[in-house]
Amino acid sequence: MTQAPDTPRIWTAALLVIGDEILSGRTQDRNVAALAKWLNVQGIRLAEVRIVPDVIRAIAAAVNALRGTHDYLFTTGGIGPTHDDITVDAVAHALGVRVVVHPKARAMLEAYYADKGGATAARLRMARVPEGGELIENRMSGAPGIRCGNIFIMAGIPHIAAQMMDALTGSLEGGDPVLSRTIGCWTAESEVADLLGEVERAHPGCRIGSYPFFREGKVGANFVVRSTEAHALDACLLALVEALSANGQAVVEDGI
Repeated sequence: MTQAPDTPRIWTAALLVIGDEILSGRTQDRNVAALAKWLNVQGIRLAEVRIVPDVIRAIAAAVNALRGTHDYLFTTGGIGPTHDDITVDAVAHALGVRVVVHPKARAMLEAYYADKGGATAARLRMARVPEGGELIENRMSGAPGIRCGNIFIMAGIPHIAAQMMDALTGSLEGGDPVLSRTIGCWTAESEVADLLGEVERAHPGCRIGSYPFFREGKVGANFVVRSTEAHALDACLLALVEALSANGQAVVEDGI
C-alpha cells in the first residue's frame, strides 16, 4: 500500500484461523478479538482475517497471499500432537523449506512431559518447525509457537495463544496505537449516516464506526471514533457530539 510522504506509517497484520472445527461451528473462535486488542497496543492494526480448513494446500495458499500483503501474519490452530495438526507442514510448503525437529523445542517438551508420561512420538510432533523457524515461548503447556520471518504460528487454544502474545510483547515494530472513544444515541444509524460521513471527512486521520443495535424495543447506535493522535480524536469527537446534538439526538457518553 502506497502512502503519502506526510502520512504516518501504518503497520498491519493478518490472522489466518485454521481448523475444520471453526468452519463447522463446533468451536467458536475467540482469538480474533484478543489478537486485535494486543496488536493495537503494539501499534499494529489487524487488517484482515481468514478462516481455512485443515488442508495443506489451502493453508499454504492463504499464507502466501497474506504474508506478502501485510507486515505480519499470525496463524492460530493446527500445531498440536495429532495427525490433523498440519499448520507447520503447510507453512513449510508455502515457504519452500523442509520440516525439521527444533532441538530446543524437543528439549522443552521432554522436560515438560518428564512427569506426565514422557515425550511420546505424538507429543514430539510439537517440536517440528519449518526449517529456519524460531521459537515463541509458551509457559502454559511447554509446546512453543514458531516464528518464520513475518509469520507467527500460534496455538488455537485461547489461553495458550495469549501466553504466546505475551512472550512477543515489545518485540514487533509498529506505529502509534489507535486510540478510541465511544458515544451512543437512541437513533437509527440511517438517520445520521450523512452526518457521520461529513464529520469524518472534516477530520483527516480519524475514523468513525457506527454499530447499530435493538434494545428495549428501540433502535440505537454506538459511534466509535478512532485515531492515533489524541488531539485529533478529541476534536473529531467534539464535532460529532455537536453535530448529533444539533440534529436533535441526545448523546450518551461512553456509549449505550
